[in-house]
Amino acid sequence: MAWKLQRPLVTIACHDDLSASDLTGRYLIHSDETHWVDGPLTTAVRLGAICYLDEVVEARQDTVVVIHPLTDDRRILPIEKTGELLEAAPGFQLIISYNPGYQHAIKDLKPSTRQRFVTLDFDYPSASNEADIVARESGVNRSMAQSLVGLARRVRRLKEQGLAEGPGTRLLVSAGQLIASGISARQACQSAIIGPLTDDPDLLGAISDLVSAMI
Repeated sequence: MAWKLQRPLVTIACHDDLSASDLTGRYLIHSDETHWVDGPLTTAVRLGAICYLDEVVEARQDTVVVIHPLTDDRRILPIEKTGELLEAAPGFQLIISYNPGYQHAIKDLKPSTRQRFVTLDFDYPSASNEADIVARESGVNRSMAQSLVGLARRVRRLKEQGLAEGPGTRLLVSAGQLIASGISARQACQSAIIGPLTDDPDLLGAISDLVSAMI
């Protein structure tokens, strides 16, 4: 999106220890003086950049509320430590993302945060597009890419049997890269698809059976 709009992009990986100061900035000591250093959110606001908060539900809710004044008609960022009331430059956009499936039971956005955004739902690519991606990114031929995608689509149905999350395209690319490097297809699937998905013996057995039948 940033490339399409020709806008600078600032990406922030959210986590439990992310503080408001990590977003807005802090004073740092240099020699015998203190200097204010903008955080990534403040930088994006000043530049009119796209600011992307990746896996926003991983951040503490008391940290996330710092974005509230930016996501309504005020479009300002209060910087408490400097007393500055920073108005967003033209072009500034704030984008957040998270996986609503397995995270939803543990973490979720506050309604006051969710209702400040419009939403786009992303699912897996179509089988044909996903095979194109796997073939291009991993180096395997089209036939093997289709087999990996077919396997993934069968495994994804196991969510109804307790699988927390189905294999994403990233795992298929990893498996394809191993295959392209000379590792057998079944061993590659074991290492790059089966192992990362679950430790449950029953699910491991079910996925292994699918691999044996399809690869």
